[in-house]
Amino acid sequence: MTAVVPEPSVVIEHSLQHPRLPRLATPIALVVAAAAAALIGLTLGWGIAPIVVIGGIIYVVGLTVWSRLIENARAATDRLVTSLVWTALVIALIPLVSLLYKVVSEGAPAINGTFLTYSMRSVIPGQTPGGIYHAIIGTLLITLGATVISVPIGLLAAVYLVEYGQNSRLASWIRFLVDVMTGIPSIVAGLFAYALFSIIVGPGTQFGIGGSVALSILMIPIVVRSSEEMLKLVPSDLREASYALGVPKWKTILKVVIPTAMAGIITGVTLAIARVIGETAPLLIICGATDSVNTNLFSGQMASLPVFIYTSYSNPGSDPEVLRQMAWGAALVLIVIVMSLNILARVLGKVLSPKSGH
Repeated sequence: MTAVVPEPSVVIEHSLQHPRLPRLATPIALVVAAAAAALIGLTLGWGIAPIVVIGGIIYVVGLTVWSRLIENARAATDRLVTSLVWTALVIALIPLVSLLYKVVSEGAPAINGTFLTYSMRSVIPGQTPGGIYHAIIGTLLITLGATVISVPIGLLAAVYLVEYGQNSRLASWIRFLVDVMTGIPSIVAGLFAYALFSIIVGPGTQFGIGGSVALSILMIPIVVRSSEEMLKLVPSDLREASYALGVPKWKTILKVVIPTAMAGIITGVTLAIARVIGETAPLLIICGATDSVNTNLFSGQMASLPVFIYTSYSNPGSDPEVLRQMAWGAALVLIVIVMSLNILARVLGKVLSPKSGH
């Protein structure tokens, strides 16, 4: 018998190594694009905005074409998408950074001890200094009242949607109404509160609790949605383990479900507060404006930071420069309060989040 010797197989080698752009390709493309855009803009007499736009276009197109010529189509697509993502991020940051810079630069000179601890009562233009103490107190009290109203309603509604209603028709209608309330303009909430208290108390009524009711209308849908999502994240095993021990459903919700989701619930509530604390239109309608400190939510007009900013710019009186600088200072204080609330929400979320066991 003749042995059959297999023919040697032809081995085709495929290299896994492809040419790559240098590690500094991105900054090189950015520098070249900036230089080209500056040259074109200065030649044609453009401003800074068109130069930045042209530079961004040159950067994205140039880096993509360079990658396509040196690397391959997949790498070029990856660099194109990455460049577009970073471009979108920069575009989103530009108005935020410019706004913060403007508010800090204009408002920082107005911040001092008198500005934060005095009201505008009995202020003589050019002689007696004034402050925003009355507006700070009013803002905090009105927001506190809105929180006291909206948090129990929103949390109980979320508990019903997750634990009791689930996929019922009533639950679907509640979710639909919550979605509708999320898009309600703030001025509508102010008009509703004004009409409600005009019927209950009398026409022309303006006081702090009305502002709290108006803001609570804006807060409730945010609290409901955030609390509902947090309660959904609680594992069903925890509920079933509690039921297996004979614990009633209401106590399971109170002792197991809500404490487990407490970090997310507090974060949602804090973000809802930060969302409504800067509303102007509802408070202007139902709370009015005053130069004195008013700590009674149920009697008299009450000042707030947003309304103070609006009135200082729209009706500056006989000393417009001073009042407008105070308006910028009040805006800076309001931004600091909102940022503090957001930081507080982050910290509470970290501290109260369930600790994973090992």
